[in-house]
Amino acid sequence: MARSTRVDFTGALGETLAARLELPNGRPRAHALFAHCFSCSKDILAASRIARRLTDAGIAVLRFDFTGLGQSGGDFANTNFSSNIQDLLAAAAFMAETHCAPDLLIGHSLGGAAVIAAAGQLDSVRAVATIGAPADADHVVHQFADKVDEITREGRAEVDLSGRPFTIKKQFLDDIAGRALEDAVEALRRPLLILHSPTDQIVGVENASRLFRAAKHPKSFVSLDDADHLLRAESDALYAADVIASWAARYALGPAPQAPRADAAGAVVVRETGRGRYENHVVDGDHVMLADEPASVGGGDAGPSPYGYLNAALGACTAMTLRMYADRKDLPLDRVTVSTGHKKGHADDCADCVDGQERHVDIFERSITLEGDLDADQRKRLMEIADKCPVHRTLHSPVVVRTRLEDDG
Repeated sequence: MARSTRVDFTGALGETLAARLELPNGRPRAHALFAHCFSCSKDILAASRIARRLTDAGIAVLRFDFTGLGQSGGDFANTNFSSNIQDLLAAAAFMAETHCAPDLLIGHSLGGAAVIAAAGQLDSVRAVATIGAPADADHVVHQFADKVDEITREGRAEVDLSGRPFTIKKQFLDDIAGRALEDAVEALRRPLLILHSPTDQIVGVENASRLFRAAKHPKSFVSLDDADHLLRAESDALYAADVIASWAARYALGPAPQAPRADAAGAVVVRETGRGRYENHVVDGDHVMLADEPASVGGGDAGPSPYGYLNAALGACTAMTLRMYADRKDLPLDRVTVSTGHKKGHADDCADCVDGQERHVDIFERSITLEGDLDADQRKRLMEIADKCPVHRTLHSPVVVRTRLEDDG
């Protein structure tokens, strides 16, 4: 499973910023930095859903709360668009120090404007994606337009943003005044993906048109039909994430390891992926899986360990054997659940000794749950049948492994 970890770093104003790092199974194909929308947080549904979907595609994602927002320290009133950009640069530096510098910048709404402005200062960034981004930083003013005169006159005012009170200072207005993004987009010199809803009531789609016209190729526009500005519908957020992942594969992702072809003779083929010390593709016919070791022994935990697969083989074979028997005998067996585990232990008695000497043996512990209106005799018989499953018999039989060296060509 993907791993999600709470981390923190120091932001532009010296405050501690809260972040969440999402890591995919195995070695990441790319690292992305996600900037949330104005007055939102890293935990807004769109940000969390997109980040988790991207990790499924092998992309590590850092999302964080700007100064004064979410779980980050500091006073929002002291922030502005410039400090947001500096927070982004601080986040990128943190990624470079602790994992890997970001290959991909993703920004939502004003966060989209911020990643466009910040990209030129980050040599590691290979591509930029925006969602509902404005073409002018001062576009956000319309959200509190009725308070602008008070802010200008008094130097500050409390405004309502999405049902929450925030203090906006005049320095914020001064900082965003006239901050059009066309020049920054034109100078981007990186692939740009613009996602925008034609029905966006917060940031009109004409903003996307302006950004797209100013951008140099390669550039792409994707319409998020019927989506709202915050991508509240899960399907909209997941669609945006899928589009970003697919697009980034061309510009910002390392190559996906290719699984080996299935053996014509029906053998299972296992080959290293090259993405970690122990990560391997496992190919059985048309089925492609991953095997790995847990992080505790230096693996990437991208898939079950070899013994995990062996446990799975015993458990699956047991369940299938019981199902075949129950169906043949017309037993009222509703469902079988098998839990297996493996460990090394001492032989319990001399029947498990070798040449009269006690030795360590492999012990598989199997727990079986039988659901259904079964009587005691039927349950007893099913437990006897469990020991007759083919994998169980293989584990108790003499086994010969014949190994040959193949030509690497």
